[in-house]
Amino acid sequence: LAGVDVAFYLLHSISTGAKFDDLESAMARTFAEAASRMGVKRIVYLGGIANDENLSKHLESRRSVGKMLAGTGVPVIELRAGVIIGSGSASFEMLRYLTEHLPAMVTPKWVDNPTQPIAIVNILHFLVAAARAPQDVQGVFDVGGDETITYRSMMARYAKAAGLRRRIIVRVPLLTPRVSSMWVGLVTPVPASIARPLIDSLINKVVVDPAKSVLKALPPPPGGLLSFDQAVKRAIERTNAPTRWTDASRPWAAWDVAVTDPAWTGGSLFVDEREQTTRASTAEVWKVLSSLGGSTGWYGFEWLWRLRGRIDSVFGGVGMRTGRRDQHVLRVGDALDFWRIADVKEGEMLLLCAEMRLPGQAWLEFRLSTKEDGTHVVQRAIFRPRGLAGRLYWWALIPFHAIIFPGMLRNALAQAEKS
Repeated sequence: LAGVDVAFYLLHSISTGAKFDDLESAMARTFAEAASRMGVKRIVYLGGIANDENLSKHLESRRSVGKMLAGTGVPVIELRAGVIIGSGSASFEMLRYLTEHLPAMVTPKWVDNPTQPIAIVNILHFLVAAARAPQDVQGVFDVGGDETITYRSMMARYAKAAGLRRRIIVRVPLLTPRVSSMWVGLVTPVPASIARPLIDSLINKVVVDPAKSVLKALPPPPGGLLSFDQAVKRAIERTNAPTRWTDASRPWAAWDVAVTDPAWTGGSLFVDEREQTTRASTAEVWKVLSSLGGSTGWYGFEWLWRLRGRIDSVFGGVGMRTGRRDQHVLRVGDALDFWRIADVKEGEMLLLCAEMRLPGQAWLEFRLSTKEDGTHVVQRAIFRPRGLAGRLYWWALIPFHAIIFPGMLRNALAQAEKS
């Protein structure tokens, strides 16, 4: 902290177990004392809205951390937020998975408690604005979106934005937070140890106190606050974008999953990955891959590919169409049987996006890297399911993937070696 003017404090420990509040207090005390010794001029702390008298353990700990940070004399701007809408937010990930995984669910009575969610990009705006605020600005400020809604409403509106059917939500007053967190841990990737404190906090009304509104001290975002629906739409669009996992050079955005986020963030993504090294040159391998589909076919089990195309046609899809425009040239946007070329880098990468009728989105990706003894090829079938039907679809196809994809890669590389 030597030479630091403004320090952001964003730490929490709810995943560490039942005594997370003790650890959070110790961490905050250590940080605040170090900041005081090093002459830090301001601490910006992101906590949780805590306006009720009887708070959950999680929100009480968040409030205590704020007091701890302010106890050593360093000026503190404490921003208290509710549910943050964006990938990586544990509350949002829990909302996402519950809505996507369960077409019907039994919930406790807290599902109808009010909350004031805010878009992650708006939170980032206020954090930066707090760092740049005049030195006399300090204290506790509530941060929320432009509307107060219930958790039930958030799930319904998320389902609509994600293209899911209306979710059936039945409230059961006797369902305890402990049982609820165990259920969340069972049907979603969010660990029960994290779900429990978050669910406990839903018993509180997490809404902005107008007297403590952040807008009394800091300027609003350019263009104003995003609505809940806008925030969810952006989060879903960024998560579904294939460039999220195909282009490492793409600039990171607030809606993206960060490399430091837990593995369970960002929504469900199923991947069937195969890799093989061949003595054929990269140019020879690329020549074979660039001629996939059309009159060339898919290097094995052609009858299964044709059957899949016919099934798609029966259900109103594009089917196998009539092959491809040019058998040897790849252009982004070109149709390739029931795929479309989403991205291509000559000699390096080919990404195909499925246009079949599916309960989700599917891609087929090939990546090539040159080795001293030939070429290393990675083949990935990628699927983002939509609702429970999407998950059942993927699981039903696993036996077929085990037959089709290894054979396709093996036969394609054998053809490259022949040439």
